[in-house]
Amino acid sequence: MLTSSRNQFKGTVKSVKKGAVNDEIVIKLPGGTELTSIITETSTTALGLKEGTEVIALVKSSWVILATDLEGIKLSARNQLSGKVKEVKTGSVNSEVVVSLDGGDELVAIVTCESEKKLGLAPGKKVTAIIKAPHIIVGVAV
Repeated sequence: MLTSSRNQFKGTVKSVKKGAVNDEIVIKLPGGTELTSIITETSTTALGLKEGTEVIALVKSSWVILATDLEGIKLSARNQLSGKVKEVKTGSVNSEVVVSLDGGDELVAIVTCESEKKLGLAPGKKVTAIIKAPHIIVGVAV
């Protein structure tokens, strides 16, 4: 599958929690990282999602928020993935940051150059990648 999404994760559906309009889909990646997605019940049915279904989770790099020093802070975002900065490519407006997640997967985030500097993003820096559940698109092979 070819998409413009920088982050494409192959995984398996761990659980499906049904709702009246939206469903919560928990996806387990091979390295153990879990992603939670919120999609419509109609999409869950159309994709045939159930425990054990192999899926691809897509996350646009511009939907990823990076944070440092979150100890003691609670957030409403369901996906808070710990890792370390692997690489930073600084542009004139935005920077591309590659994060090695604790489970072994890699995630790409696009942040402003101002945020890169403010957070001190550099290889080896501990970060948390934050992704709201509705920003994780779920796909299946046909």
